[in-house]
Amino acid sequence: MILSRYERMVARRYLLPHKGEGFIFLVASISLIAVALGVAALIIVMSVMNGFRAELFDKIVGLNGHAVVQGYGGRLHDWRQVLSDVKATPGVTDATPLIEQPLLTTYEGRVEAILARGMAVEDILDNATLDGKTVAGDLKALSPDEDRVAIGSRLAQNLGVQVGQSITIINPAGRTTPFGTVPREISYEVVAIFEVGVYDYDKAFVIMPIERAQLLMLLGDEVGMIEIKTDDPDNVNRILAPLLPRIENKGLIVDWKSMNASLFEALAVERVAMFVVLSIIVLVAVFNILSSLIMLVRAKTRDIAILRTMGASRKSLLRIFMTVGLLIGSAGIVLGLILGAIFLYFRQSVVNFVQLVTGQNLWDPSIRFLTELPSRTDPMEVLAICALALLFSFLATLYPALKAASTDPVQVLRYE
Repeated sequence: MILSRYERMVARRYLLPHKGEGFIFLVASISLIAVALGVAALIIVMSVMNGFRAELFDKIVGLNGHAVVQGYGGRLHDWRQVLSDVKATPGVTDATPLIEQPLLTTYEGRVEAILARGMAVEDILDNATLDGKTVAGDLKALSPDEDRVAIGSRLAQNLGVQVGQSITIINPAGRTTPFGTVPREISYEVVAIFEVGVYDYDKAFVIMPIERAQLLMLLGDEVGMIEIKTDDPDNVNRILAPLLPRIENKGLIVDWKSMNASLFEALAVERVAMFVVLSIIVLVAVFNILSSLIMLVRAKTRDIAILRTMGASRKSLLRIFMTVGLLIGSAGIVLGLILGAIFLYFRQSVVNFVQLVTGQNLWDPSIRFLTELPSRTDPMEVLAICALALLFSFLATLYPALKAASTDPVQVLRYE
């Protein structure tokens, strides 16, 4: 919107308060702050939702892969051939044999349910999710020839166990004897404690070399599944479609969408709902711009009439008042961007401060999966939020600007 010199001068004068216009300026300031808060709220919530989904995806997929070939009955026969077929499939970047089974563990009378996972030692050391997440001990101490394990930090806390101490893992499906099934119990030394940041994993995972898992679970030379990673997680079904005929009667393919369908669908629905609700907050905020412009037009009716008699066109007045409203909205958007960036930068400090003041645990990892408030800002979403706020601000200026442009100077000045 290109303004002439006098139009810019008039718009600038209307933006600044003059004698008797303090209330109008106050309403305009409130409009600016309201737009800023609405934009900041949208950016903060959408960034946190994006961060929550991204962190969950990275950590869940980091330990579970984009898909798994699951053997029937928990046993994958001829798994080496299946592993070879998986690795030969175009689009597959990595494939790892593993064993995973829920069991029990005890330590000095304490009993906890666990998810025992057996992996090749080299795969454990190369796992990106576990890399750098060791809080005590060393994953390199794991050996296929010794009964050693790594456990999650929450599990270690619940059991009261430390590195160097031993836990007993119980497999209820033990050997059959004349007196019934005898549970299999093996003692393992804890050589590492890790914390990946997902509560359910940190409180249940016990990782061991795959050879020790086969011995514990009486699998012989078999494994339970093959974990698969691809170069395009969103199209994992299409990538693995050629593999289906090769594993027929051996197992089935379960992708990350199926394994965590309810969680990610709930996040997607919540994300859309939050965007709609917070967009309504921005819409309500721009109504303040509408009311302040209506009051400004009422207060400047005589000035508008004088401008009209001096030759100002209706389009000129329309541009002036639309510029005033858009400048208020734009300033609110810029302030909202700054507030949103500051909050996201100090987000965990803000959560900790509120918890300290209220005495309430606002971010319980047992409920929210992650141990810290995540954030990931999408530049395209920020642009969309700014465009939406600017569109609302533009629409809010239309009626007051049209009202000012339609002012009849004859009717106004007749009574002056």
